[in-house]
Amino acid sequence: MRIGELSKQCGIPVETIRYYEKEGLIPAPPRSASGYREYSKASMSFLSFIQSAKAVGFSLKECRNLLSIFVTRDAHTCAEVKDLSEQKLEDLQTQMQALANMHQTLKAISDACCGGDESAANCAILNKFEGSET
Repeated sequence: MRIGELSKQCGIPVETIRYYEKEGLIPAPPRSASGYREYSKASMSFLSFIQSAKAVGFSLKECRNLLSIFVTRDAHTCAEVKDLSEQKLEDLQTQMQALANMHQTLKAISDACCGGDESAANCAILNKFEGSET
């Protein structure tokens, strides 16, 4: 199948598929006599794998690592994959804590603002960001 059809079936933009190919995330497909890329069902499998991994927070670099294990899975252990999963869970927990801290701080700053029609000359939010809280 050509790239447009693959794009439609996978729900991934053509440019993204080309980027993944350029970056080595999916194997370069053979080309037809007229020069069109001819993708196989294996390409769909790789793209689905990448989408699934990205959906739970893995970066493209991490996807590349997971894909290398995926294609040579007999040479790897479940423990290796579990370690990658556990590390991602730790990363996500750290990110969630950072977001919770930002939310709490922004909520406190926002609550300090009167939100009225007064001049912003003494706005508590702007003063906090400037470092001259009143």
